[in-house]
Amino acid sequence: MAVLVTGGAGYIGSHTVKLLMQNNVDVVVLDNLSRGHIEAVPSGVPFEKVDLLDYENLFTAIKKYNIDSVIHFAAFTYVGESVDNPFIYYQNNVVGTFNLLNVMKELNIRNIVFSSTCSVYGNPEQVPISELESTKPINPYAETKLIIENLLRDYEKAYGFKYVALRYFNAAGSDPEGEIGESHDPEPHLIPLILQTALGNRPSISVFGTDYETPDGTCIRDYIHVTDLANAHYLALSYLIKNQISQIINLGTGDGNSVLEVIKHAEKITNREIKINFSDRRAGDPAVLVAVNNKAKEVIGWQPVYTLDDVLSHAWKWHSNPKF
Repeated sequence: MAVLVTGGAGYIGSHTVKLLMQNNVDVVVLDNLSRGHIEAVPSGVPFEKVDLLDYENLFTAIKKYNIDSVIHFAAFTYVGESVDNPFIYYQNNVVGTFNLLNVMKELNIRNIVFSSTCSVYGNPEQVPISELESTKPINPYAETKLIIENLLRDYEKAYGFKYVALRYFNAAGSDPEGEIGESHDPEPHLIPLILQTALGNRPSISVFGTDYETPDGTCIRDYIHVTDLANAHYLALSYLIKNQISQIINLGTGDGNSVLEVIKHAEKITNREIKINFSDRRAGDPAVLVAVNNKAKEVIGWQPVYTLDDVLSHAWKWHSNPKF
């Protein structure tokens, strides 16, 4: 039996594929390569270049293999882009997942680990954020993820699907060996932008807002190492196959760092001065997003291993010598 990883050529997907293989799990990768990198797929891993919107070819590709479970990453994930062009987000994320679930239903595949997001909480009322916090998405990207969670719930009731939806916070870093890393175009994430500035590829890093109710006035986020995230997907899959109980689980370290703290840590790791451009707040940016991760620890036995300095040093290794 094999695990299908959709979006397995993407950032988090490729790290999860690597970790699954290290745990002797048979993997099949499916990706349309619109935003993923074929170079991130390990040599010898079965690969299907298929778009989730192409139902017929999706069915044909998955039917080739003896798939037992699915880990579903394939999605568009840029918040700003989703606001500017919601059509492609609802089409790609929601319709694509709808197709995937129906292929799974036809082929009697019932286990799925879903890559969700803490963005479904919107501007939370309680921080740190537990799974009991109400969901109030404030952008189309987050809306699509919540719709998919609801699809999974309804497919469980109607068709016997079992799922774990992992709502994670700020994924960052790269594998410690520097084989794969974060490569987006355009790049929306803070840590790669900081490191690109340290490398001289950008003139400065923009800091949006210095008047938040935080110790240094800048936003605080929960940065989770991508390898820790990958391990959580493996543990969630193992839990799901063994227990057949659906869950929604937060993934975060439980600790937050402000934008300025991350920049200071990056200056220490890179031994370079990083120029800052202070700008006004961006609309919709909460002051603090930090996870309560007790459920992840108790239900799937997950424990984050890597620190912020590990995140930065591993990412610096990758960005200093990117493979793609």
